Amino acid sequence: MSSYVGVHVSDQWLQSQFMQVELRSLKSKFISIKNQNGKVTVGDLPPVMIKLEAFNSMFNVEEITGILDGLHADLSNEIEFEDFLKAYLNLQGRATAKSGASKQSSSFLKATTTTLLHTISESEKASYVAHINSYLGDDPFLKQFLPIDPATNDLFNLAKDGVLLCKLINVAVPGTIDERAINTKRFLNPWERNENHTLCLNSAKAIGCTVVNIGTQDLVEGRPHLLLGLISQIIKIQLLADLSLKKTPQLVELVDDNNDVEELMGLAPEKVLLKWMNFHLKKAGYEKPVLNFSSDLKDGKAYAYLLNVLAPEHCSPSTLDTKDPKERAKLVLDHAERMDCKRYLKPEDIVEGSPNLNLAFVAQIFHQ
Repeated sequence: MSSYVGVHVSDQWLQSQFMQVELRSLKSKFISIKNQNGKVTVGDLPPVMIKLEAFNSMFNVEEITGILDGLHADLSNEIEFEDFLKAYLNLQGRATAKSGASKQSSSFLKATTTTLLHTISESEKASYVAHINSYLGDDPFLKQFLPIDPATNDLFNLAKDGVLLCKLINVAVPGTIDERAINTKRFLNPWERNENHTLCLNSAKAIGCTVVNIGTQDLVEGRPHLLLGLISQIIKIQLLADLSLKKTPQLVELVDDNNDVEELMGLAPEKVLLKWMNFHLKKAGYEKPVLNFSSDLKDGKAYAYLLNVLAPEHCSPSTLDTKDPKERAKLVLDHAERMDCKRYLKPEDIVEGSPNLNLAFVAQIFHQ
């Protein structure tokens, strides 16, 4: 990753509208036109744009030509890469308007805050900020910047130097990074910052994160959707770290014989967590199996049964009696708080079926 430089454009706003993987793809298409014709004109764009997945189901070539003709005085005018990007954004905005729905770029995030291309979840952001404040609040270097206010962009600004991400990786999997290798000055030069991000991406990959669409330049720019995606993966690895027979031998109670033990050893941590949850739900008399961390938990009933069997001393009969799912979710969280589970999600997150936050919540219950 140390040789990664990324695609740069002079207009910073324009740069901010794209992920590096998108810029590399569009740059490649722009260069291919130039190689064929010696230059790129407005009139060269419609046949290229119509082949892009974002537009091929929304427009035909004539419509794209008409749109570009309205933006430029002459289709024979030569354009540069930035003009190509502006044309792409214009078409994308029209495609969004035509479909009547905003584009969802990140499958693991639900939309509450929207940019032109990407969405982030404010609930997830607040949850991850609370986690970071809790686990890194006493760090000798980071404590001068913490606690982070989830209502601001301080999380993304602080992550730009790479220190926060490296420290978070070491919380998730202690000893992954030799902390002496992290540049921790108050003000870093571009080379020191790049070293931190290269160290972060290589280490994140080593502990099991997917980083194929993220480059050091994306982290330097503090791209919110990419940072939240990476932070989500790191925290998930931390929360699921003990979900193995090696770390938690007591999990053997989930199976009946040696063949089942072998099967359990081969399951992903998320599957082990679901198996653990269903084991206790069955003991509690809950008949419906929980197969995911989203739709199967929306009504809060599974949580109520789970907490009642794990901590009956904190049980509230009204949790199952209430008819309102949101009120039930609130009572579930009150119960969990009495068990000293950190309250990183809101009743709305349960009712809306946020998979990341529900998984984190069940993992916290498991740890308790």
